[in-house]
Amino acid sequence: MSLLDVRNLTVTFGGVTAVDNVSFQLSPGETLGVVGESGSGKSVTAFSILRLVQPPGRIAAGSIVFEGQDLLTLSEREMREIRGARISLIFQEPMTALNPVMRVGDQIAEALTVHGMGSRAEARQRAADLLDAVRIPDAPRRARDYPHQLSGGMRQRVMVAIALACRPPLIIADEPTTALDVTIQAQVLDLLRELKARFNLALLLITHDFGVVAEMADRVAVMYRGRIVEEGPVRQILRSPVHEYTQNLLAAVPGRHAQ
Repeated sequence: MSLLDVRNLTVTFGGVTAVDNVSFQLSPGETLGVVGESGSGKSVTAFSILRLVQPPGRIAAGSIVFEGQDLLTLSEREMREIRGARISLIFQEPMTALNPVMRVGDQIAEALTVHGMGSRAEARQRAADLLDAVRIPDAPRRARDYPHQLSGGMRQRVMVAIALACRPPLIIADEPTTALDVTIQAQVLDLLRELKARFNLALLLITHDFGVVAEMADRVAVMYRGRIVEEGPVRQILRSPVHEYTQNLLAAVPGRHAQ
């Protein structure tokens, strides 16, 4: 059974259709890469799943069934219980997503206490454990740091720790490595892969980079102008892309030679 089943999702901004009749499924423990250039609708699709599309954007049609429930039928209060606890989002830019005046350990602990997972003391201990899990050295000391005291790569690891805090079955990663240099990017992707295996997470990976998809995903959905133009197992699409847009995206991957 699918963990997530998106059917005929359509999102409009005023008179403009940003996501046009998009459908895909995600199984437990699977990674689906959604790839496309800026403006293709992939981030809007991700935000729609969590019902975080800001006005004038609105979900005009479709269904988003997660763990057997259509999220579009739930109240805002019910959605708040799902966000973070059952579906987590790793944002593209940790400096804007993290609270600059709050210690990073407290931000991770808050993700737990908001959903009633343990006392403050237990949440603090778990925060240090999570920082350790995302390979931040000297985690108990680093938990007392503020975001500006950490490097970009460490801030992104804190974002991963917050996303993992409640052990959700689904994590949506929206361009999780765009703001990082290539070496740190590789480390964060490696970390995501390791944690996914350890906790049997399903991962919806939003990216413009086919190289990231090739390394991380089981299946890929290619988005162009608000629609999914091609979908299938990563190896199959890397080997024989059908749509011209997919062929152009692949041609732009450095070091990739025709097979």
